[in-house]
Amino acid sequence: MVQVKMDFRSSSANISQVNVAGNGLGTNGKVVLVDRKKIDSRQIRPAKKINQLKVYYSVVHETLGRLRLRVPHLRDDAEYVQRLQMLLESDKYITKVCIKPAAASLAVTYDINKITRANIRPHITRTLQAATDVAVIRTAPQQAEKEDENPYPSWKFSAAASALAVLGGPFGVSIPPMLIATTIVLATLPVAQRAWVAIREERKLNIDFLDLMAIAITTVQGQFLTPALMLGLIEIGENIRDRTARSSAQQTLDLLASLGKFAWVERDGEQIQIAIEEVQKGDTVIVYPGEQVPVDGTIISGKALFDEQKLTGESMPVMKRKGQSVYASTLVREGQIYILAERLGNDTCVGKSIQLMQEAPVHDTRMENYAAKLAQKAVVPTLLLGGTVFALTRNPARAASILTLDFATGIRVSVPTTVLAALSYAARRGVLIRSGRALEQLANVDTIVFDKTGTLTKGEIAVTDVRSFNSQVSELQILAIAATAEQRLTHPVAEAIVRHAESLQVDVLTREKWDYKLGLGVEAIIDGKKVYVGSERFLRQQEIDMIAVDELSDKPASAIYVASDGQVQGIIEYNDVLRSESKEVITKLMTVEGVEVHMLTGDNKRTATTVATQLGISPANTHAEAFPEQKADVVRQLHETGKTVAFVGDGINDSPALAYADVSVSFANGSDIARETADLVLMQNDLHGLLEAIDIARKAKQLIRQNTSIIAIPNLAALVVATLFGLNPLAATVVNNGSTVVAGINGLRPILTGSRKVEKS
Repeated sequence: MVQVKMDFRSSSANISQVNVAGNGLGTNGKVVLVDRKKIDSRQIRPAKKINQLKVYYSVVHETLGRLRLRVPHLRDDAEYVQRLQMLLESDKYITKVCIKPAAASLAVTYDINKITRANIRPHITRTLQAATDVAVIRTAPQQAEKEDENPYPSWKFSAAASALAVLGGPFGVSIPPMLIATTIVLATLPVAQRAWVAIREERKLNIDFLDLMAIAITTVQGQFLTPALMLGLIEIGENIRDRTARSSAQQTLDLLASLGKFAWVERDGEQIQIAIEEVQKGDTVIVYPGEQVPVDGTIISGKALFDEQKLTGESMPVMKRKGQSVYASTLVREGQIYILAERLGNDTCVGKSIQLMQEAPVHDTRMENYAAKLAQKAVVPTLLLGGTVFALTRNPARAASILTLDFATGIRVSVPTTVLAALSYAARRGVLIRSGRALEQLANVDTIVFDKTGTLTKGEIAVTDVRSFNSQVSELQILAIAATAEQRLTHPVAEAIVRHAESLQVDVLTREKWDYKLGLGVEAIIDGKKVYVGSERFLRQQEIDMIAVDELSDKPASAIYVASDGQVQGIIEYNDVLRSESKEVITKLMTVEGVEVHMLTGDNKRTATTVATQLGISPANTHAEAFPEQKADVVRQLHETGKTVAFVGDGINDSPALAYADVSVSFANGSDIARETADLVLMQNDLHGLLEAIDIARKAKQLIRQNTSIIAIPNLAALVVATLFGLNPLAATVVNNGSTVVAGINGLRPILTGSRKVEKS
């Protein structure tokens, strides 16, 4: 057993447990469980030892709210890494930790509202040193959940109050009034707390204050059934509201992790592999086939075929040579290049895209309901009316009746119930809507912006047509020659041709010698005959007779050519094909739903116009060659003109636009960051789900308006009676709660009717 020697600045009450037995973490039996709400790393100083280890670090990159360090000791001490990870995760200032021992990298995201940029470095320094002696592990999840629970389990007290009131009232069971009153008081504490917060922070009286007054008056009068029923319905409404709320915390992409841990650079004439965080401006970075580009820069040597779909959305690979710009996160399909590093990390194009998403406004996650706002405005008039009636009649029961008829209880139950029912029904139909706010905004959407690649199209290249220029050679023979020449190549067009040949069960011929020309095509000997398969430029370089191509009136934008015997034999067209449902969905959105449709793409204008024409989208609403920043700008500009904008996309390049849209939509098979950013996820990867989601949202909005009438009319009538003639508080509660129950059941219609539809189908 090893003695643990530590010096704490705070009292020992901050340590929840010390265990010096074996712990399975390889920390020599030293474990300290720290209460994260009571202690942070500034309170911990490592024990003073002879020859104590000193931890050194250097700052790699720093922005407001984020700090990345190089800590060499992380490579050498796995136990230290575990201790540091646990200590940082228990730190109240740190919101995210990413440690990569192989790269000696530590990245932390901190809360700028709790600690300043100037103080974060000293704070991290103390933590790095503290981890040399202290092993800190987080409280178990079950314990953490208990810590986060409301100190007043109001739903339990509400249930108990209702049970006691019913037993002591209608059933006549002898229960001490003080016991019932005490239970009601405990159940009322959350209501009182919300009312007090509104008074202290917002300087206003809210609906909770009305509820509190009505509960207090009826409880003092001994009418326990009335406040018990009120509390039960209030609690039901609050729980449902919480269930319809979406967490505002959005997970973001760890950029450097997505680019890999290492990069090849050339320094002093040698090629060495270093941690990606150690790449510096001016370095010569080498990228091999199959690797992602780790920096933004300019090609200084070599040429390569790039897949830029992850960044720009461009479906077709692009050939780039010396002098052209390349971007981080793009993939080198073929070739090898040397890049002059110009922008690193968060300064790269994809890094700025992530920052754009992080800076997007975070909206309230609860449904903003006009009826709730109206009820809120009625608080003061209701108080004045109740006070006036009491002053004239000296009857607290009549005043309590007026306060009970506040319109708010029914709204707070029926609106969230309707929202929850709509969200549940949508989920059954394969559409995940994350929040009540998203449902409300979806009902109001008048403009939808679609990304092209992977959203309106399948996001993969496919052969669309095969034509022969020689009557002696059939289309299938053209396809067979091309598939034979292109077999086993990793170029996406080659893969598409081979797939198309296999789908048509075309027999592959015998390929003898072959030579692939990067970015051009293939020269091969097939069945003893020299064949060329590739671009128009490639065939002209080989002095092939291209008269048949020159005579084409409808020359395709994307095609390869097949030649033999010195002349072109045929053409194979390819493209990123449309989803089967895209045209139907776009047509219905524009004609049936009355929605304005836009299309955004990183593709060139010619390709974008072709796709837009096929879908019936106006050229004025087609935006080509759009990088992530431009996509976000288009969404923002539409929003600023007063539009309620939905954006539909599936890639990293779409995340800024998704974040800025009023409603963001993605697919279940989209990128992680797109799914996390989206308010609405189409789980069946089918655009028909968007039409269904809009229909569900609009019907939910109609139900909410209907429920508002169900609540307002009887409560208003009862309020008139209570003011002019008087009304028993219990009768007022029956009217108020009865309308609430009716509206609540009516709000469940999406689930009830949805169940019947599912059964029939």
